[in-house]
Amino acid sequence: MVTTATSLDEARAWAAASAVPDPEVPCVTVADLGILRWVRVEDGTAVAGVTPTYSGCPAVLAIELAVETALLDAGFEARVERVMSPPWTTDWITEEGREKLRDYGIAPPVEQSGSKLALFGETKVACPKCGSDHTEKLSEFGSTACKAHYRCNACGEPFDYFKCI
Repeated sequence: MVTTATSLDEARAWAAASAVPDPEVPCVTVADLGILRWVRVEDGTAVAGVTPTYSGCPAVLAIELAVETALLDAGFEARVERVMSPPWTTDWITEEGREKLRDYGIAPPVEQSGSKLALFGETKVACPKCGSDHTEKLSEFGSTACKAHYRCNACGEPFDYFKCI
């Protein structure tokens, strides 16, 4: 028999899980990225749904363990479920998350994931330092596989761009 949790329990569980930073981009949380899909409390166990940014993401296990630990530290029995469908998209990054990325020096994704331009065209990426869109891609891959490496031709700063997925 499953008993319903109070909204206070679920709010407390959500607050604990949503505060977990991404291990590869620590300026944003799993909630900012939209990979924390839901948290519910079932018979005293906090269950969190997490969607990886992509199936080969090396940080998936670290994220799941960090979410589980945050829930345990908040006083819950804990379980994390990997949610593969629908697949994660950069469209799920919150506005606050995009601002945090920019402040950290990473250009957030600029196109919607399903757009033809995002999939096949050249994307104009604004420099997170000076805001200029006079930038050039140096490498398809940046510090992680989900980022590309760019340089701003206005201020000369190199930066990562969080690729649109």
